[in-house]
Amino acid sequence: MARDWSELHELATDLFAWPTDAAGWEPYRLSAAQVDTFHEQGFLTGVKILDEKQIEALKTELAEFFEADHEGQELWYEYHSNESTTPEKVLFHALGAWRLRPAFHDVLWAPGFVMAASQLLGGSVRFWHDQLFCKPAKHGGVVAWHQDYSYWTRTKPIAHLTCWIGLDDATNENGCVQYIPGSHQWDLLPITGLAGNMEAIQEVLTDEQWEKFQHPVAAELKAGEATFHHALTVHGSFENRIDRPRRAVVINAFRDGVVSDKNEELLTGVPPIAPGEKMEGQFFPLLFNPASIA
Repeated sequence: MARDWSELHELATDLFAWPTDAAGWEPYRLSAAQVDTFHEQGFLTGVKILDEKQIEALKTELAEFFEADHEGQELWYEYHSNESTTPEKVLFHALGAWRLRPAFHDVLWAPGFVMAASQLLGGSVRFWHDQLFCKPAKHGGVVAWHQDYSYWTRTKPIAHLTCWIGLDDATNENGCVQYIPGSHQWDLLPITGLAGNMEAIQEVLTDEQWEKFQHPVAAELKAGEATFHHALTVHGSFENRIDRPRRAVVINAFRDGVVSDKNEELLTGVPPIAPGEKMEGQFFPLLFNPASIA
């Protein structure tokens, strides 16, 4: 039986080093201008999270997940070797890597992530779930336009964010994340599919909203950099058209205090939390409390 790393709510390795005092956290702190950009546009790009050693450790573990008989596969919340609608356009998508391997567990506590997330959420940071999105060279499938909270309505209030961290350079050519600025101010839209038609969302938009899709903003990143976005910000990514992969780890988090809104499994295999009860416990660890470094 594989070890379930969700039972450990602290760093398991020396891959990341937490600062020991307030001064040590300062290099990880976002500027006021960066925080303002997030709240005005609904996203913030170019935040450095990983160094070369950390990237390589995650890539090594990721390679194991592509093997059909990898250890710990029973721990995934979801696992799709290809979530695309056609075999010619592969989109590897999986949830729960933090439970299977120590580097993917520890990246949740990356200082650059937890500090930025705390500033953007305005409080303590609690983990929701992780995701892996991988597009192979030349035929990676699309991730259709969507709002993340469409898939998270089993929790409330909307006090969530997503951090998308590139394990490769992410460019327009290999399918980086694209954003619709200001769309975090829109109402929650119906789900129109995650891995199919990029234009499917048009059917639930006003003409004015659809016009904004003609001018998306590409979040081009160097490997190890991240983009953060609000849970209502509309985003997606096009296919990988070049001869190198586009791999990413995604961390979804919320401000401590978010509660369950459904009396059902929040994630596959995770016991329900009664409606109105706080999201916490083994599968939703507290990652960072800013008061602890004051």
